[in-house]
Amino acid sequence: METLEATSVQTQDYKTTITKALNALLSDVQIYTMNVRGLHWNIKGKNFFLLHEKYEELYNEADEMVDEIAERILAIGSSPLHTHGDYLANKTLEVAKDVTKGEQGVALVLGNLKYLLRKEREILELASEGSDEATTNSVSDFISTQEKHIWMLESFLS
Repeated sequence: METLEATSVQTQDYKTTITKALNALLSDVQIYTMNVRGLHWNIKGKNFFLLHEKYEELYNEADEMVDEIAERILAIGSSPLHTHGDYLANKTLEVAKDVTKGEQGVALVLGNLKYLLRKEREILELASEGSDEATTNSVSDFISTQEKHIWMLESFLS
């Protein structure tokens, strides 16, 4: 039987690990949000109206995701990153700049979503191992939504 002290250490280790993973995801989602917002502002071409509207939908959805991730970190008892400097220092997703063409922009979003999906699956596994149902549920919802976006964006590009 585990001692209370051993359980406490395991709980603290999990809290540190999941907070680090969630803050890394938070940083990358913030970069994704800025990438999509930049596309929204700068898109040109024959699919302008369609993509301008879609990009707005995606960055609004990402803003909600950011809020949910930050609130989950707070619920765990940790602190979410919250400055641009923190996000840039902890991101692994590339910052996009000067993308104006429709298919190039869609391919960028598609790549960003696939990258976030990989990270979310890693967090899902970690949260499952830690019996962290709340994090598991949130990340499962992110995965479901992004898989649908990926399917649609791949269909747009085919």
